[in-house]
Amino acid sequence: MNQTIILTVIGSDRPGLTRAIADAVFEAGGNWLESHLSRLGAKYVGSILIDLPAERLADLETATRRIDAVGLKVELVAPVETSEREGHRLAIEIVGQDRPGIVRTVTTVLAGLEVNIEAFTTSIEGSAWSGAPLFRAKAELLLPAALALREVREALENISGEIMVDFAAESTVA
Repeated sequence: MNQTIILTVIGSDRPGLTRAIADAVFEAGGNWLESHLSRLGAKYVGSILIDLPAERLADLETATRRIDAVGLKVELVAPVETSEREGHRLAIEIVGQDRPGIVRTVTTVLAGLEVNIEAFTTSIEGSAWSGAPLFRAKAELLLPAALALREVREALENISGEIMVDFAAESTVA
């Protein structure tokens, strides 16, 4: 019987780390399902969802320990079984002059509406005109079925005149 496992990684970035992880997954008979890997603060950071035979979990642990020996911290975590969430999916992009508290403000509004953040990516870039730091975020959201898109739009537009919120896609039922 197969099981899924989440493998998390963090360590000093260098060529070959993703290959080393892929080798460990393959060696243990696992199938790499999905991942989020990136360079963050000069560190290699990521998470990988793996499907593998339950009896091979120890093999995956052994293979990943060899990666640990070369400077990468690896943890295996069992995912939580949940029922599929229902609601409306919505993608948004947020752009504004960088300042402390933007993420806190946006996430407070979304939490107040009981919106679940399915994916969230942020970055800082130079403004094309002034070169000043510009905050950019992309979020994939799951809205409760009873929440109207109009309510989300109004709540986000009311938080600040300094940020722009672009609704990249109209909501779809999940």
